[in-house]
Amino acid sequence: MRILFITDHYPPEASAASVRCSAHAKRWIARGHQVTMLTNFPNYPDGKVFGGYRQSLYKREVFDTVDVLRVPTLVFPNRGSLLRIFDYLSFVVMASLASPFVARPDVVVATSPHIFAAIAGWIASRVHRRPFAFEVRDLWPDSIVAVGAMKEGRVLNLVRRVERFLYRHSDLIVTVTHATRDVLMSRGISGDKIVVVTNGADTSKLSAGCATSSLREKFGTESKVIVSYIGTVGMAHGLQLILDAADQCLIRVPEAQFIIVGSGAEREELQQQAERRGLRNVSFVGRVSHDETIDYWRLSDLTLVLLKNTPLFRTVLPSKVFEALATGTPIITNVRGELERLLEPLDAAETIEPDSVEALVRAIAELARDPARRRLLAANAAAGGKRYERTVLADSMLEALQRLCPGKPEESGRSGRSIVRDKAG
Repeated sequence: MRILFITDHYPPEASAASVRCSAHAKRWIARGHQVTMLTNFPNYPDGKVFGGYRQSLYKREVFDTVDVLRVPTLVFPNRGSLLRIFDYLSFVVMASLASPFVARPDVVVATSPHIFAAIAGWIASRVHRRPFAFEVRDLWPDSIVAVGAMKEGRVLNLVRRVERFLYRHSDLIVTVTHATRDVLMSRGISGDKIVVVTNGADTSKLSAGCATSSLREKFGTESKVIVSYIGTVGMAHGLQLILDAADQCLIRVPEAQFIIVGSGAEREELQQQAERRGLRNVSFVGRVSHDETIDYWRLSDLTLVLLKNTPLFRTVLPSKVFEALATGTPIITNVRGELERLLEPLDAAETIEPDSVEALVRAIAELARDPARRRLLAANAAAGGKRYERTVLADSMLEALQRLCPGKPEESGRSGRSIVRDKAG
């Protein structure tokens, strides 16, 4: 089977969408299928094209066994709704223009978190007259309204109409949570064409272990309890809560050292604020590769999974949760709903009240001073993480795609290499 996968995020970006797309593509290729990723030049989340890349009319490369076709887009930092929409729209235009130059696939897949990539996917599916699968990672535009990036109005009404069109005209919808599936069904979308494939982790790479002594020495944390936040430092996450908790921990939990690993729209402001407030117990690492995050998971005695307190986020499962589980990292989270239902039977996390600095400080203090409880949570996390092996989940999505393409069996032994025509590169 030949798969054209359209995504606005792909490695070397280290976002959740990038990691999931890459892992699935590599697994499908290993099973003998052909995959081409149609994406942009890496720039997320800082809105700067990564070193080693320069935007051009197109770029073909094999990235970690996967054939990738990159197209240029407008590039802006991940802040400000108008600029981001221009960025997204430019990807629709360029990906749609590039899609006819890709050899005819058997199926076209496009993934959110925003629906504009899905517009390009639907156009490509019409160009090639092939089935269209829409992977819905976030309910968009609901998620940007939830964080205050856009307000209801004519523009948003237009986006919602496009969203409904894409749901109706998708041959397959893949959601990452059961709650999202329920929401779509409540909007009149047939459950027969929706499958749930959760996020997960590559447990062959992500496993429990000890951080290198050099990393602890780098931060001067040999005798500290490391409280990490690892992931996008964005508008949805409400990370002001970390700084407020760190302020109180200076006196109440002096053994706690906070490390924020990642970049995004809020990082610069949070870092400046930490400096103004004299929060010597907070370190900012900035953007690192996905492989490097493994060291930071292993460095962490505790990790924070936080989102703003909004009803929409009761439907989400932050992908960092699965990496924390795989590395046996105890979790403190303020996310209710689907995530709470996943974590509660595992006994791998402490769930606190949303928006409560006091609850966060109390949870950090209790776990920092109870190593036996931390060890129990860590062991439970590592055991629970095995349920979410990414290759198994990639296989589940592949099976759903194959049902759209009857008569296309496994192609074991084939190279899985490019389906991009020579004239495209």
